Parts: sequence; structure tokens; C-alpha cells
Amino acid sequence: MAARALREPCVVTVPNGRYVENCYLVADPVAERCVVIDPGEDPEPILAALRHREWAVDAIWLTHGHMDHVLGVPAVREMTGAPIALHPADRFLYDAAPSFGPMPWEHVVLPPPEHALADGESVRVGELEFLIRHAPGHSPGSVCFLGHGLAIAGDVLFAGSVGRTDLPGGDHQTLIDSIAQVLLPLPDNTVVYPGHGRDTTIGVERATNPWLRAVRSA
Repeated sequence: MAARALREPCVVTVPNGRYVENCYLVADPVAERCVVIDPGEDPEPILAALRHREWAVDAIWLTHGHMDHVLGVPAVREMTGAPIALHPADRFLYDAAPSFGPMPWEHVVLPPPEHALADGESVRVGELEFLIRHAPGHSPGSVCFLGHGLAIAGDVLFAGSVGRTDLPGGDHQTLIDSIAQVLLPLPDNTVVYPGHGRDTTIGVERATNPWLRAVRSA
């Protein structure tokens, strides 16, 4: 009898907003269920992607609380009724997010998160399980979602760069330590889906990312 194929996630990238933030729909295609990760400031393309695929939405997962990653939460929540999950250390950023945008965003009301993300715990979409890893530095409560050969990294690690650390709660050395401890131990072929820009792999970033030279020489 033929071996049963491994169940793999389907990842749909939805760039949106002035900062071209990457929202991700991560689905269990067999169960036809997904999660929405980081619905950014322009929810329309995100809602269109959900309508097109007709996946049931299990949850809204937030890698961190910055405005360009969370201002679409109310629209996605209204359409799907999905619960919101955020690391508690970023709640102050989440609550303040509408005040960091121009006039249209000052009237956005963000619903409170129902679930607190915690390092080392797991979350699920359909039958697929992902590990939560706390990775502070870009923000105090930044997290990465790891599993099935991929890392949803938020603004922790980019192709050829790392997250900025000049915003409230940011710290450069903490960020580099998080990358070294959480992401670089992953296999080289792990695909990194960042909060902005193109996807990359752990192997490429370990070998070439100029911000990680100190980690490579350690």
C-alpha cells in the first residue's frame, strides 16, 4: 500500500497597506480551514482572498501589535467571528495602534484579544500544529509561528535584514539574541515568511544576512 502523503499547510501571502505588510492565510487545505496572521491596515484584499477561497477561519494570530499588522483585525473579525490571539507583552502596542495612523485610523476600535500567546505552547489550524516562540526585540511581545518547514516571523527577520528596534519596546541586542536562539537553529531549508518583503530561508539568512555577522562569528 502506498505511503500516506504528509499533510502540509497552504500559505497565501496578501500584501497590503502603505507599508506593504504581509498578511498570511495559513490553511489546512484538507480541512478547508485557515488562520489569518497579521491582518494589516488595508483589510479589503484580505477579505477578498478569504471570500475567494471560502476557507473557514479558525483564528486571527498576531505576531506583534504594531499598527501596520493589526488595523485590519476589526474587519476580519466582523466577517469571520474568529478569536484573536496576541502575546500579552504587546497589548499596549495593540491598544495604541489606531493612534499611530492618520485620521482614518483614529476611529478604528480594536476588539480585545481572547487568547494570550505563550512561548513553547502550540496552536492549531485544522489538523496542523504550530509552535509559538517568543522572539522579543522588535517589540516586547513579538512571536514566531514554527512548523511544517516554515516560520512565520513577523518583523523579527527579513530577507537580508532584521526588524527595526527604534520603536517603543524595541532593543537591538535582544532582537539579535532572539534570532540566534529561535530562528537560526532551524533547518537550512526552513522557509521564512516575513512581515514585509519576499520570503527567504534560514540557510540563506544564516550565510548572508549582514546583520547576523556577529552571530556567525560567535
